[in-house]
Amino acid sequence: MAKFELKLPKMGESVAEATITNWLKEVGDTIEEDEAVLEIATDKVDSEVPSEVDGVLVEKLFEPDDVVQVGQTIAIIETEGEVEQSSGSNETTTTSTEESSANVAAVEETVSQAKATASNEDYSDSERFYSPLVKNIAKEENISLEELENVNGTGKDGRVTKDDILAYVKNRGEQPAQPAAKPASASQKSAPKPVAAPISVNGEDEIIEMTRMGKMISHHMVNSVQTSAHVQSFIEVDVTKIWNWRNKVKNEFAKREGEKLTFTPIFMEAVAKAIKDFPLINISVDGDKIIKRKNINLGMAAALADGNLIVPVIHNADQLNLVGLAKKVNDLANRARGGKLKPDETQGGTYTVTNVGTFGSVLGTPIINQPQVGILALGAIRKVPAVIETPEGDFIGIRHKMFLSHSYDHRVVNGALGGQFVQRVAQYLEAFDEGRDF
Repeated sequence: MAKFELKLPKMGESVAEATITNWLKEVGDTIEEDEAVLEIATDKVDSEVPSEVDGVLVEKLFEPDDVVQVGQTIAIIETEGEVEQSSGSNETTTTSTEESSANVAAVEETVSQAKATASNEDYSDSERFYSPLVKNIAKEENISLEELENVNGTGKDGRVTKDDILAYVKNRGEQPAQPAAKPASASQKSAPKPVAAPISVNGEDEIIEMTRMGKMISHHMVNSVQTSAHVQSFIEVDVTKIWNWRNKVKNEFAKREGEKLTFTPIFMEAVAKAIKDFPLINISVDGDKIIKRKNINLGMAAALADGNLIVPVIHNADQLNLVGLAKKVNDLANRARGGKLKPDETQGGTYTVTNVGTFGSVLGTPIINQPQVGILALGAIRKVPAVIETPEGDFIGIRHKMFLSHSYDHRVVNGALGGQFVQRVAQYLEAFDEGRDF
């Protein structure tokens, strides 16, 4: 018999830690190779950690809500024979029972010490985002919410990083903490912080705790509104050609490619083309500097079963043909709904598209997905009476039309650029070639 150390796998270059949300297996359960053992969450996405071996779960080294670093051992699985244990450096070694037991004891001691020193402070009432690691350090050092709110954050959007909280702990008591810097315009900096009105609750009301993802989305949306000056441009588009073409080829497309053909990849193709025409839509703002993105990475907002939203990213969307976009859209959407996305697949977006028409909305005014400067909402496609111009004169006919709603950051995107961009998307859609192949 041998013992295999199940470690938190690497989940992308920008992901260093994750929070355990749920154990899918209990001590004593039999586990098959590639079977999910537990669920974890990062700042971007929830995912599962599968077993690399067949065996029996004999030790769980962390509990739900514990924060684990990439490469840390999170469980011990007992196997029938010796197994090769992968390390962070991709070298392989054989793990003995004695070594595993020593590692288990060391981890258990560390976790026990951390839990023993942690306070009962709850930081969920803050409007400011704190990572699970920062919260754990604050709890261990008995830092109150009021005190934590005044820790200066040097991370993105004023976020308190691990180094910030450790530096504060080191200098704690020597000097008062400075108020955290938050991104805001000149007018916002002088404006008093709004105070939420008290809410009364009676015995008939139901109190529902926000989910972890819901809290993250809430923070992200409020931060975006406080950061960017939102402006919208709207345009109506005749998509009759696209409607007819898709109806004509969708069965053949499914037969040949094994994929369902939706309207989304067609719209994504038009957006990618328009971004190449107007590259200053594909930017981010860093203080007084503008970062012009080289790659066109399109985020596609996807609704989840619990009502939350997630935005998987199609990297280098302009380099994919329609078939490639269709396959990517379907794959990301299916895995998003199943909670199977990898953390890197929700990062690096440079522009976002959201389909509000899925829920019957004619148009919408979406909030910009920071640090991007624009987002396009696709309204529902409707059959409407329209004036059709012909050489013989004008007449009324039935057409398929939709609204495009473009929200953009007026700090760096003026009305001309914002309007011209969405107009170009409309032009590509209306000029769609009905005789084209896939």
